[in-house]
Order: sequence, then C-alpha cells, then structure tokens
Amino acid sequence: MEIKGEAKLVRIFVGETDVLHHIPVYERIVQEARKQHLAGATVFKGVMGFGRTSRLHTAKILRLSEDMPMIIEIVDEEEKIEKFLPIIHDIFEEANCGGLITMEKAEIIKYVSNEAAKA
Repeated sequence: MEIKGEAKLVRIFVGETDVLHHIPVYERIVQEARKQHLAGATVFKGVMGFGRTSRLHTAKILRLSEDMPMIIEIVDEEEKIEKFLPIIHDIFEEANCGGLITMEKAEIIKYVSNEAAKA
C-alpha cells in the first residue's frame, strides 16, 4: 500500500497512568488503530507537561512523576481518521480519563508499507 498527498494528523494527549481494563489508554488506542488498518501510530513519552488541572508532571530526578504525558500520533487519509475519532472518544469515555485530541492537515511525501517495498 502506498499513500501520498493530503492527509490528516491526529495527535492524542493522555496520561501515562490512564488505564482501561488494566491496559494503558495509549496502548489501547494504538491497538485499535491497528485493528482499523490505519497507516501507523507512534507513542511519545513527554518529559514535562501539565493539563487541565495545571498540575505539573516532570521527569526531573528530584521530583519524579508517575503520570507523565503520553502523545499518540496517527497519520492517514482524512476519511479513515474521521472514522477513527469516535473510537478514541469511546475509549476516553470508558476509561473515564482526561485527554486532548487535535487534528491538522498533513502532507504525506512518501509512505510505502513493507508489503509494497518487498514487491
């Protein structure tokens, strides 16, 4: 599969300790993205941040936080991303966790899956 051109980037911010049925929310989102055959997903761990409560989370050695910010980025065609947004919403609702979802335009310069590269 090859994707090129205009796409959407969805960025999801959650806490490291947010869980759904003993599975971290960020992991559940990536699993669901894979089930929906999205192009790919990447999770980043933040080293410092704050959210709605303005409580500071930091990875400083003297003040280690157990709830670091986690950011999931997913890029794919707009139609596939739009279909995935309700799934993210349902995960947030079921986990009863806070979070933030943003979406922006992205231009895919080159994306080739392993199957296409091997052909």
